[in-house]
Amino acid sequence: MYCVLRMDSIAILDFGSQYAQLIARRVREAYVYCELFPWDTPQDKILSIRPKGFILSGGPKSVYEENAPFIQDFIFKTNLPILGICYGMQALTHALGGQVDPSAQREYGQAEIIPQFSNSPILQPFDDAQVKSLLSSLSQVWMSHGDRINKLPEGFTVLASSKNSPFAAMGDVKRKYFGVQFHPEVHHTPNGEKLLKHFVVDVCGVEPSWTPESIIEESVARIQKQVVNERVLAAVSGGVDSSVAAALVHKAIGDQLVSVFVDTGLLRKNEGEQVASAFRNHLHSELIAVDASDEFFSALQGVTEPEQKRKIVGEKFIRIFEEQAKQVGQPKFLVQGTIYPDVVESSAPDRNKAEKIKTHHNVGGLPEDMQFELVEPLRYLFKDEVRAVGEALGLPESLVWRQPFPGPGLTVRCLGEVTRERVSRLRAADAILIEELSKEGLLGKSRSSSSSTAGRSTSQAFVVLLPVRSVGVMGDQRTYQEAAAIRAVTTEDFMTADWARLPHDLLARVSSRIVNEVEGINRVVYDITSKPPATIEWE
Repeated sequence: MYCVLRMDSIAILDFGSQYAQLIARRVREAYVYCELFPWDTPQDKILSIRPKGFILSGGPKSVYEENAPFIQDFIFKTNLPILGICYGMQALTHALGGQVDPSAQREYGQAEIIPQFSNSPILQPFDDAQVKSLLSSLSQVWMSHGDRINKLPEGFTVLASSKNSPFAAMGDVKRKYFGVQFHPEVHHTPNGEKLLKHFVVDVCGVEPSWTPESIIEESVARIQKQVVNERVLAAVSGGVDSSVAAALVHKAIGDQLVSVFVDTGLLRKNEGEQVASAFRNHLHSELIAVDASDEFFSALQGVTEPEQKRKIVGEKFIRIFEEQAKQVGQPKFLVQGTIYPDVVESSAPDRNKAEKIKTHHNVGGLPEDMQFELVEPLRYLFKDEVRAVGEALGLPESLVWRQPFPGPGLTVRCLGEVTRERVSRLRAADAILIEELSKEGLLGKSRSSSSSTAGRSTSQAFVVLLPVRSVGVMGDQRTYQEAAAIRAVTTEDFMTADWARLPHDLLARVSSRIVNEVEGINRVVYDITSKPPATIEWE
């Protein structure tokens, strides 16, 4: 867990909600540090972050079911403020003597809530004008529940109701316990983030000090405490996360850091040269470049299953680093750019209630007999926080805002068997997409974007090579070649994402160039699936 040295925090207890990570995002957006814990995490682990309040997430269960998740007693004994959301509100009600029953009519989607009085305690100390404005903006909310509260616990007052929920919001002002049946963390509840900010800042009294500068300060102190005078090896993959992680460690320990960049043969066009230049010119850090393409292609020969690919790449990375470590004095520590979504999707030990989506090579794909102790300064940061830290460290915008790239490289985007020929084909097609998006100012953050493209910039875009052949016609001749898929998404935090509405003429130009310039591809399709239900990468 993140070692909070000098700042207040909020503990979010996860009862299995699909929106739990969004709660954390909204709290972080209020410049307040928080961590997400499974509901049954031991007391000492939760209290170790010194929370000044608790937020209880939603969840799929009913509180009256056998073995349903519940609020542990020590939470109440802390006498700290509590905000229950959906199931969290029902669990709070159930624990304190109220009544929760199946609803005659389930309530999913948009709903209207009606405040029961204009000066709701949860909204204090806003002035009257602010209260009226916020109440009005919160009238439309997002519901997702099949149970409802029919009797409030002693000491609680109804704050709002809806058509199907007589107690859509409740509060016990004296104990600072509050509950809302709706989901303020989702975008479908306009201005719901204001309610969350009010709870963590005004009700809990947390100082909003979680800024890039404070993150850097805390990280530097933590890194120095962990590694002391030992040498450290940084695993640089060419992505934003590994670069920012290495920059943080370099700021903390200077020349004790040795960065290793492994050319796997699975990189994007010109990536090796770009990364080496950025590190040497901006970080002024020692960089060792290793060409290991033969080893990776050999290890991946004949492998088509995506999880197996990731594990092969993960182990191969570590083995190469171990060899490099012998040549630079056998450092004890290895830096990795693990970020929070990696941890969540890989169901790492500290997220043991999460469903594993895929193994990230730097989380679940590491070999058990690894000879390093990991240094992961970004482990509890979201992607936008990582970029903000990178900018605060003075890294160039071209590096901080480069397109995200998975650690296993193009093997993730080369579906089916990974061969030099197929990877070369994929790399060429991907370069065309990136070039065309860049020309239009649609590639990540772009200060030069015209007003016509503002707001449409992609957060991540790439080409996927499919192991699917289809018949085509070129020059009056029959072709039987592979298909390529374009994937472009917009997202704030990479936990959820929507497909980018790229201009049709741009897509037509990219498709035409790929088919005409890249040998072996005769068909291009565009992926219009959001996350969820899909992931951003294809595998």
